[in-house]
Amino acid sequence: MEAATLSQILLLLPLATAGIIACFLRRLHRVASLLSVISGAVFSILGLWLIYGGARFTWAHAWFSLGEGLSFEVGANFDDLAALMLLVLIVVGFLVQVFSLGYMKGDPGKARFFAGLSFFMFSMSGIILADNLVLLFIFWELVGFSSYMLINHYYDRPSAVSASKKAFVVNRVGDFGLLLGILYIYGQFGTFDLVELEAIAGARPGMISTSMGLLLFCGVLGKSAQMPLHVWLPDAMEGPTPISALIHAATMVAAGIYFTARVHFLMTSGALQVILWVGTITAVFAALVAFGQKDIKKILAFSTLSQLGYMVAALGLGGQDGTRGEGGQLAVTAGAAAAMFHLTTHGFGKALLFLNAGSILHACGHGRDIFQLGGLSSRMKLTFATFTLGLLAMGGFPFLSGFFSKDAILHLAKEENFPVYIILLVTAALTGLYLGRLYLVTFFGKPRSHQAESAEETGLSMTVPLLVLGVLSAIGGYGWFFGDFFEGIIPRQPTGGSSFGTYTIVSGSLLSLGGILIAWWVWNPQRGTDALEAKLPGLFRALAARLYIDDAYDWYVKKVQDPFSQGLSFLLDRLLIHGLMVRGVAGIVGLLGILGRSLHLGSIHAYVYWFAAGALILGAIAFGIL
Repeated sequence: MEAATLSQILLLLPLATAGIIACFLRRLHRVASLLSVISGAVFSILGLWLIYGGARFTWAHAWFSLGEGLSFEVGANFDDLAALMLLVLIVVGFLVQVFSLGYMKGDPGKARFFAGLSFFMFSMSGIILADNLVLLFIFWELVGFSSYMLINHYYDRPSAVSASKKAFVVNRVGDFGLLLGILYIYGQFGTFDLVELEAIAGARPGMISTSMGLLLFCGVLGKSAQMPLHVWLPDAMEGPTPISALIHAATMVAAGIYFTARVHFLMTSGALQVILWVGTITAVFAALVAFGQKDIKKILAFSTLSQLGYMVAALGLGGQDGTRGEGGQLAVTAGAAAAMFHLTTHGFGKALLFLNAGSILHACGHGRDIFQLGGLSSRMKLTFATFTLGLLAMGGFPFLSGFFSKDAILHLAKEENFPVYIILLVTAALTGLYLGRLYLVTFFGKPRSHQAESAEETGLSMTVPLLVLGVLSAIGGYGWFFGDFFEGIIPRQPTGGSSFGTYTIVSGSLLSLGGILIAWWVWNPQRGTDALEAKLPGLFRALAARLYIDDAYDWYVKKVQDPFSQGLSFLLDRLLIHGLMVRGVAGIVGLLGILGRSLHLGSIHAYVYWFAAGALILGAIAFGIL
């Protein structure tokens, strides 16, 4: 079978699965879940065959046209960049599906949940494979719909409904800018095709503008939850925990990173500087706010925000010095390569931490306050071991996956922008500290609730994915793990930079283990209370309130946007619709009726007047006066 045909089957398989479940299996929960997992297994096999079979290809089919000058195609561009993103989707997606078999057991919406998972796999695959901006935007919006649907899985909870609407609205703000950017690009270049765009931009770089790159980046602000459009991601934790692992930690939020790497050739130095500082500020902001959270999923959500900031900062580094590959592969710059490398290792490690959180919540009655847990290290030994591995990988412990990818970004920052390097280094220290707080309070000390005291390890469907992701979090940063593929993205040398050596090993150890030791001193699990809240209540309240940015948005919506929109709606209704369109049309019809009635009064005088008026008008027309 040809690789292009295989990719089409790969794309349509999860869509067909979602359709079958939604149409025929909504009440057959067990059958629906098994079908989704089997489909995910076939999807994974086909995807791995494409990735490691060495096939890199493009294909396109005509879709529709508007006139003679504007046509749209459905096509794919499967290069190393797409292959790497597909690998992350396959690994995390399939393991989350397996994990969900146990996690969603007994859920009345289980079939709907698995249909949503399959639909998300279809949508995300479309983003990865799309060879043009229009097709990519369509799948971009379908991924957003998948996120909305799955956050709102528990639709009987007001918090879940509110969170899903917030995610949808905030992403629409960013996506509006993205759409404007796509239209701007077509007006400038006359094509949506990514390979053609790169060729034209390379030949005529003067056609690229900073505003073009920043409009495209607006979509990334929403999808990858960068400041100031970061506010939806912590609330998205109201969805089921497997969704948090797949969509809101490892894949969908990473789509913005992948997209920016895809269109990196359209970014000017000015746009890259904005991207660099947005990522840097987001990284340190999220790391600080994580200290004010007690909800285990929200702590991990802010950790995700921080690491996404790392990736975005990397995209702003490395310039435009990418080398074009063979077979139509798009150029990958040093910054984009470092960002994609960290995306991969973070996908493994953060999915592991979220699934561990799901295992804990499943065993502890879904209580999410870490200060109501405790003592789980002896009750959930496998979860404790894999969580430890994921925490160390995320913290950048030497020779684990996160150490190599984080070092690649830090090395690049050190070479190109020293202030950014210092900020990211401080962020790395904060990462070890807030993850240490989460780790120690959750697993050590005495159980602080009946649920924690009676917690037991979960079943095989939930523990096996933890073991697999634990292994990947350990070895996923080594070049040999990826074989001879992804050249130019995954560094052949482990760290991707000359900084590898005693200095980085020691600093990585200090940042990781030092953070845990300081956390033990500050948040001793034996106390069972938050030391920061007790000693610095004002600071804790500010961090718990996310530095009041969400409150500022709420104030703006309630005090400015809502009154303005209501006033504008009232004016439009009264003046335009009720006044001009309804009463105006009625008035015109009434006037015409009066005029028409005057023609049929039966008065000879009136008929003479109308006859005279008509004769004058005809005469004026005949002599050219009118």
